[in-house]
Amino acid sequence: MGRLFGTDGVRGVANADLTAELALGLSVAAAHVLAEAGTFEGHRPVAVVGRDPRASGEFLEAAVVAGLASAGVDVLRVGVLPTPAVAYLTGSLGADLGVMLSASHNPMPDNGIKFFARGGHKLADELEDRIEKTYRSHRTGEPWERPTGAGVGRVTVYDEGFDNYVAHLIGVLPNRLDGLKIVIDGAHGAAARVSPEAFARAGAEVIPIGTEPDGLNINDGCGSTHLRLLREAVVEHGADLGVAHDGDADRCLAVDGAGNEIDGDQILAVLALGMREAGVLRKNTVVATVMSNLGFKLAMEREGIEFVQTGVGDRYVLEEMKAGGFALGGEQSGHVIVLDHATTGDGTLTGLMLAARVAATGRSLGELAGVMERLPQILINVPDVDKSRVATSPELTTAVAEAERELGATGRVLLRPSGTEPLVRVMVEAADIEQARAVAGRLADAVKSALG
Repeated sequence: MGRLFGTDGVRGVANADLTAELALGLSVAAAHVLAEAGTFEGHRPVAVVGRDPRASGEFLEAAVVAGLASAGVDVLRVGVLPTPAVAYLTGSLGADLGVMLSASHNPMPDNGIKFFARGGHKLADELEDRIEKTYRSHRTGEPWERPTGAGVGRVTVYDEGFDNYVAHLIGVLPNRLDGLKIVIDGAHGAAARVSPEAFARAGAEVIPIGTEPDGLNINDGCGSTHLRLLREAVVEHGADLGVAHDGDADRCLAVDGAGNEIDGDQILAVLALGMREAGVLRKNTVVATVMSNLGFKLAMEREGIEFVQTGVGDRYVLEEMKAGGFALGGEQSGHVIVLDHATTGDGTLTGLMLAARVAATGRSLGELAGVMERLPQILINVPDVDKSRVATSPELTTAVAEAERELGATGRVLLRPSGTEPLVRVMVEAADIEQARAVAGRLADAVKSALG
């Protein structure tokens, strides 16, 4: 059996891969591991538990709550709230543990469990490994000490979480949004109530779509992975901009008043300039992954902002931000981290800050996003190859060098083995789309020849 924890918690098809038994067992194991690590020492432990609206979240939440309470942990059930809200409340309420049930942008049949440590930070890999080991030992029958009587955990519904989180979002905004008309696509997910409420309290006129979750329609043709409805609504209503979230609302993509998509790279560029102007872009640096469009890198260089690249994945962005003391980072997918105000990507906060920049400057989102030009980007997946030899194949090294010489300073090549599938991703950027397509095709053929 492989490792249960992936890069973003434990995920799988609910009630097939991710069962009630697994959710309960992992929760018990988490309580034991954190107790052994001294997290609960000297006080009665408390956990915050939230979920997105998926139907399976109802029984999985019950299992998690049962597991924690049976291990002596008091539980605050915050209900349907975004992942960043659970992280924020874990920190603001002084809880010892946070648990979020969501599979983010995945389709409805999937679900997931993500644990947060005290302060709302992601659990260290070492603690996840220990939780998994403890869970497996319990499964094989190793006994564990079960509290009884007053020692069992108590469960409380914490309805104040919604207002506390929205108040936090409004409190960190640099300015209000009065005069802006904004379409919000909540993906029928965890931000379906939170995001429209936050934007309205900040002064915007809000047109909500994708805000009627029924447990089955999360991410279904809407949200940040399906922007058509948002583009149409922005144009139809003559809105200044639109923002779209994914299922657990840790991401945000946007649409300008003309219906053009504004991706995570462009959002980062707009926020970086605004934060520098406000004097809060620490070390004049922004962090992004190697998949960021070359146009973003060129724009940051032109504007005199330092750019640090990491591997693909928000966890690597966050690690680099913490290590370097940086305030802003993110991914092209719209997973943006503003570390002064959030411990994880926060789609609602990102959208609010983007809109605040529009309101403060009096410029359209399209004009602001024009600070960077997205170079044409071609991505080809080459399946059924030996991805382990990408970095060591002389044939590929030669092919990449030739491609880089042809593209020059306004192009880029990236060969990346997939982390989950037997394939290699070939990404090429160039000033001309036809050149990018031709170079990518030749490199894909080279990958098949060298690694097939």
